[in-house]
Amino acid sequence: MKALITGITGQDGSYLAELLLAKGYDVHGVVRRVALEDPEHRLWRIKHLLDNITLHSASLESYASIFKVVEKVKPEECYHLAAQSFVDYSFGDEFSTFNSNINGTLYVISAIKEKAPKCRFYFAGSSEMFGLVKESPQNENTPFHPRSPYGISKVAGFNITQNFREAYHLFACSGILFNHESPRRGFEFVTRKITDRAARIKLGLASGLKLGNLEAKRDWGFAQDYVEAMWLMLQQAKPDDYVIATGETHSVREFAELAFKQVGLNWQDHVVTDETFYRPAEVHLLLGDSSKASQKLGWQPKVKFADLVKMMVEADLKRLSAKRENK
Repeated sequence: MKALITGITGQDGSYLAELLLAKGYDVHGVVRRVALEDPEHRLWRIKHLLDNITLHSASLESYASIFKVVEKVKPEECYHLAAQSFVDYSFGDEFSTFNSNINGTLYVISAIKEKAPKCRFYFAGSSEMFGLVKESPQNENTPFHPRSPYGISKVAGFNITQNFREAYHLFACSGILFNHESPRRGFEFVTRKITDRAARIKLGLASGLKLGNLEAKRDWGFAQDYVEAMWLMLQQAKPDDYVIATGETHSVREFAELAFKQVGLNWQDHVVTDETFYRPAEVHLLLGDSSKASQKLGWQPKVKFADLVKMMVEADLKRLSAKRENK
């Protein structure tokens, strides 16, 4: 089985590549040329996999480059994970967010339609599509009301995927994944920002942490659990869309409290609120209902919230301690 992953250098892409390799797949990934030129910094999540995967240079902003990769690989499964995925950045540069996330999705699925029409396609949706939620918990029938350019771009990608499924009969699925974290999470995201800074403060490498809305609540799961759901979606008899979530919600405050407690510190002694980190349009509560995925895919999250926080803090402590020792 041959799989193509866009966004293979990211958190989800790296875990998905590991999963597919373990299942005997021939794994191909799409990366920017700059990543190939700077592998130490840009390929760190998949460094241990480089001998077992094939990378192709292309850009989501160029249909021609995407078309060539799909034509060459002719994948049987395609996981479209690549996107400008940081919500705060999307407010600062909505134009590039729309260009990359909306056009990029259209380019990938169009190339699949033209050159690999039997390929099963997965689109990485997001809980941010729900935005100003109409009901809680949110399921596959909950109306979308995105509150950020990122959320808007993901709704567009969802609609593109649905349209290609209905109009061209592609096996095209969307996973509406709620927040999922890991030690491979980018440092710009609030969860990794918290665990990294808690570890730094514990080791005497930093002195404080500025956060935005401490009361924002999210449904946080473990990324490695969630990529399994992506794979399961493409193994079904018929394509469909699924919410993937833990069914629990926790505040940023709770996340910070647990992370600092893990290193023996009181979060209130180190965390201050900074309104510059508030979003122009806030999403206050996201809580997913993944009962459809449980019933139809047999999927269940394995890692609990407290264990996820502990895992991330311990990984950051280990990384920073090793770096300090090697100096």
